[in-house]
Amino acid sequence: MILKKAHWLSKFGPGLLFAGAAIGVSHLVQSTRSGADFGFGLLWALVLIHIIKYPFFQFGPRYASATGESLLDGYKRLGKGFLVTYILLNLATMFTIQAAVTIVTAGLAANLFGITTNPIVWSVIITSICFGLLIIGKYKLLDNLMKLIIVTLTISTIIALVIAAFNNSENFIFTQILPKGTIEVSFLIAFLGWMPAPLDVSVWQSLWAIEKQKNKATLFTPKVAIFDFNIGYITTLILGMCFLSLGAVVMYNSGESFSGSALKFSQQLINLYTKSLGPEMYIFIGAAAFTTMFSTTLTALDASPRAMTKSFDLLTKKSYKNMYWFWISFLAIGTIIILNFFMSEMGILIKIATILSFLTAPFFAIINYILITGKNTPKEWRPSLSLKILSWLGITFLIGFSFWYIFSL
Repeated sequence: MILKKAHWLSKFGPGLLFAGAAIGVSHLVQSTRSGADFGFGLLWALVLIHIIKYPFFQFGPRYASATGESLLDGYKRLGKGFLVTYILLNLATMFTIQAAVTIVTAGLAANLFGITTNPIVWSVIITSICFGLLIIGKYKLLDNLMKLIIVTLTISTIIALVIAAFNNSENFIFTQILPKGTIEVSFLIAFLGWMPAPLDVSVWQSLWAIEKQKNKATLFTPKVAIFDFNIGYITTLILGMCFLSLGAVVMYNSGESFSGSALKFSQQLINLYTKSLGPEMYIFIGAAAFTTMFSTTLTALDASPRAMTKSFDLLTKKSYKNMYWFWISFLAIGTIIILNFFMSEMGILIKIATILSFLTAPFFAIINYILITGKNTPKEWRPSLSLKILSWLGITFLIGFSFWYIFSL
């Protein structure tokens, strides 16, 4: 019985990796800040963006498991121009994304370990450790640990929310609002940009699905791939709602707002939990939050260079031995340089990264839809009419909201 259960669990992976990569800045930072600033007023946006982005994320593992090739291979099939566009968009976002997740991790590390309160020093330390882990190939061990930590963080978040709601005597207002003005609209776009993750993560998913298929001990069929993804996706939605609710219950109308400093923000974040669970839980919550963000930082540092390496291999029709190490070094150095300019303004850095992710989302939505409905995808694994309609509505929404933001500036 135990062996059968273990075999069943071994079939899954990319969907859990997606959840691990997604549950980072978008949840710990953006969702909590949304609740603190708007109460439950943006709950509609959180749920809606999960529905809107769902098809385009799902098309990653669906396409890879059905065709045996990654989305990047598919982009190349459509023409070099699509692959070149992906490379340019990735170059425009990969450094700010890496810098954003690194600075949040650095703030948590400073509070947890206390060796130094300088977030730049911690950013260098964290980036160096991630670089070293990827060099010696110990990511698999950390990945397994990450899943355990995410479960722990999920349980602690739900418990903290229940206790906080029970101890709060105020009536909760669930009136939904539409932000107005440049500042509020910018936050909404930033919130939507990384919730639950940037759409280019669909490329990472397709690469993970290909790796999963290489394991002959498991049968990673398109059906299993879609079910695996759905589990991870539902997890990100539930946790997003929990973080937003926690921010609303503990901080909304409290007179306190989140700081743009990575160090102070991380203190405020951990205090959200300790107010409900007690100060003795500080070390455990801090460790869980740090490990979650560290895993996200590590995943991003590995995935973007792998995607760029694959892209250049396809573009030049050659395989370069040290291309991955060039890109990971380039990304690590670029991240530290960017952080030097945004040392005290984590909020601005995250806003830039998330807005860029949202503005590039229509490209990934359209091209992923073209691939999954194209002749290279077996007919039985092309999306149903209902999923196609959802895709059309999603593309319209992403384009419309992007124009709305641009004309709101």
